[in-house]
Amino acid sequence: MATFKPAYLIHGDDHGRITERRARLRALAEAQSGASGVELFEGESATPAAVANALNAMTFALGRRFIVVDGVERWKEKDLEPLEAALAAIGQAGTDTTLALFGREDSRLKVPQRLADAVRKAGGDVSAEQSVKPWELPKWVIARGRELGIQLDADGARRLITQVGDRQQRLLRELEKLALATGAESGAESGAGRSGRAPVSIDASTIEELTAPSAERRAWSLADALVARDAEAATRTYLTLRAQGERVSGLLYWMAQRVRLAHEVAQALEAGQSEAQIKRKLRMPSRAAARLVADAREAGAQKLRQAIERIADLELASRGGSSGVASEDTEALRAIREIAA
Repeated sequence: MATFKPAYLIHGDDHGRITERRARLRALAEAQSGASGVELFEGESATPAAVANALNAMTFALGRRFIVVDGVERWKEKDLEPLEAALAAIGQAGTDTTLALFGREDSRLKVPQRLADAVRKAGGDVSAEQSVKPWELPKWVIARGRELGIQLDADGARRLITQVGDRQQRLLRELEKLALATGAESGAESGAGRSGRAPVSIDASTIEELTAPSAERRAWSLADALVARDAEAATRTYLTLRAQGERVSGLLYWMAQRVRLAHEVAQALEAGQSEAQIKRKLRMPSRAAARLVADAREAGAQKLRQAIERIADLELASRGGSSGVASEDTEALRAIREIAA
């Protein structure tokens, strides 16, 4: 059974994260004490005086009592005195009440510092959930992953951001999926979870495999096989994707993206840039970057330029230059053979 402190204050401008934490705490509270053991204060009813009265009221409910309050970012310091006294009372040993306060801040509304101080004095926790600057996202991803029992390095965090975007809620969802897929255990960030297991280490290649949509992963495999001039693998992957219902135009997009990138890499190599310089500019895991650089060097800029032109011709045909799927596929397979030759 989960253990709870007398009070929690969760505030900040990351409203999505705050909403999630509120939902999670409420679910835990109802699982422990039932719906009748949870009291909600929202809107006009969520005032410091009303919450103080609820804390001081007698209750005959069995088990732990939870009071959940929204909107504390609107509270004023001058109104907090009754609540401070009530918080001090529930902070005493043996109290079976937990107060959870949620404040969704913005540029105009901030949770009073006096409220945060009162929560701490009562033995509670104060957590700030702030939106993360883009350059701080990798560290944020690593920290959230650790909370879920998975260990990411900087390459892995950057790969996840590249894969799913920079929205924190989406990143958190993907981290939770990774934790489930790898059998990680929440709480392992302190060294071991409840079962004594250590955090599960996940590298960039595993992230790429587990987070990208299946069709997208295969489309990248098709594009990589083209750059590597592996005609057999490219043909096999193309046919598999088409059998799954993927459109030729969509596949051509991924092919063109990768071949253009490989062409840029080949040009940089021929201009005298070092592999280390080029890899630093590529937004992909180090192992994938090394493979792309090696394939681009092997193919050469001229060959890759011809591949770009061939794909462009194929894109044009797929937009109206071909009257049937069979001829589209025939032309695509012919182009794959030519590019990978």
